[in-house]
Amino acid sequence: MSSLQAIRYRRGELLVLDQLRLPHEHHYDPVSTSEEAFDCIRSMRVRGAPAIAIVAALAHAVELHSGAHLSSAATTPDGTVAYIDSRLDYLYESRPTAVDLGNAITNLKNVVRDVDVQGQEAGAASSKIVEAYIAAAEEIFRKDTDTNKSIGAHGAAWLLANAPAKSAEGKVAVLTHCNTGSLATSGHGTALGIIRSLHQAGQLAHAFCTETRPYNQGSRLTAFELVFEKIPSTLITDSMAGALFNTRRERDHIAAVIVGADRVVRNGDTANKIGTYALSVLARHHGVKFIVAAPTTSIDLRTETGAGIKIEERKPEELTQISGAVVGKDGKVDTSRTERVAIADQTIGVWNPAFDVTPAELIDAVVTEKGVVTKGADGKFDFRDIMPERWADVVGQ
Repeated sequence: MSSLQAIRYRRGELLVLDQLRLPHEHHYDPVSTSEEAFDCIRSMRVRGAPAIAIVAALAHAVELHSGAHLSSAATTPDGTVAYIDSRLDYLYESRPTAVDLGNAITNLKNVVRDVDVQGQEAGAASSKIVEAYIAAAEEIFRKDTDTNKSIGAHGAAWLLANAPAKSAEGKVAVLTHCNTGSLATSGHGTALGIIRSLHQAGQLAHAFCTETRPYNQGSRLTAFELVFEKIPSTLITDSMAGALFNTRRERDHIAAVIVGADRVVRNGDTANKIGTYALSVLARHHGVKFIVAAPTTSIDLRTETGAGIKIEERKPEELTQISGAVVGKDGKVDTSRTERVAIADQTIGVWNPAFDVTPAELIDAVVTEKGVVTKGADGKFDFRDIMPERWADVVGQ
C-alpha cells in the first residue's frame, strides 16, 4: 500500500490531508466536528467519493467520542438516534452527488437503530448506541482499502484479457481522469488502483493523466501520486485526449480509459468528474476500452437512469481564477507564497457543473470489489449477481 494517506485516524482523533496545498505542501487539518467535516468536503480539501464518506462518518464518530453537544441533545435512546440522524443529514448536504456518502449514512442510521437496548437505563443505552456508531464508522474506513485492492486486481486482469492494444512485451498503456488513488480513498485507489496493480505486476507500459479542469485534480493530485510511486506517466491537458487516441505510435496506443465514479445507477449510467463523458465518446470512436472502477457502495440501485442524478454546480471563480504557489525567477517553487490570479474576464457568465453523466452504452466494464460487470446480450448492465441482497431489497426481482 502507498505511504500516501489522505486520512489519518485513531479513536477520538481525525486528521485530513489538505489536498488544496498539494503537490507542494503536506498539511493535515484536525477535524473534530460535523461542521469542520462539512467545510472540508465542500471546500474540496478532501475529495473522492470513498474519502468523502469516510471523513463524514469518522468526523461524527470523533464528535460523539468527545461527547460535545450530545449530553443535552440525547438524554434517551430515541434522542440519541435522532441526534445522530440530524448530524448525518447535515453532512449529506456537503456532497449529495457522491453516492458513497449517502450509502454510508444509510448504513450508519440502520446500525444505531439495530442496537438492542431493551431493559437498560437511558444513559447506558445511549452509550451503547454511540459505541455501535463509532465501531461502524471505523469499519467503513477499514474495509475501503481491502475493497480498493480487490478492484485493482479484478480490473487489471480484465484489461489484460480484453485490451485492444498492447506493446510488444504485452503491456498496456492507459489514460485516467481526475484523481482516484490513495488521496481519494483510504489507500491504493479505485481507477488509479487498477493502474497501480498493473504497474506492480509489470504489465503497465505507460499511464497518462488529464489535468482535469477546472479544479486540476489530475495535474495537482494524480500526477503527484504517479511521480511519488515512480509509475511511468505523462500529464496532458483535457483537450489533448483525442489527439493521444489518434496517434499510431505503439507506446502511446492507449488500450483503455480508466475512471472512477461518484455514482453508478441501476442501468450503468455513471456520474463522474466533468470531462468523463467526453472521454467516453472519444474512446468509443477510437476503439479504446472505457472502464469504470467503483466499489459496490458507489452503485445506486434506487436511481434507475442517469437522468435522476443531481449534478452539483460550483462557484464561477473556479473557471475565472486560479491559485497556486509562486514560481520564482529561478524556476523554483516558493511554497510559502500563494497567489490567486484572474485568467478570464471576471464579468463573464460561467456554467460550472462539477460532474457529468456517461451513458451505459459507452461503458465497456464496471469493475467492483466483487468482480467485473459487463453488458449482457441485451446490451444492458445487470448488477444483481454482485449485490443480490441489495438488489432484492431495492428492486425486488
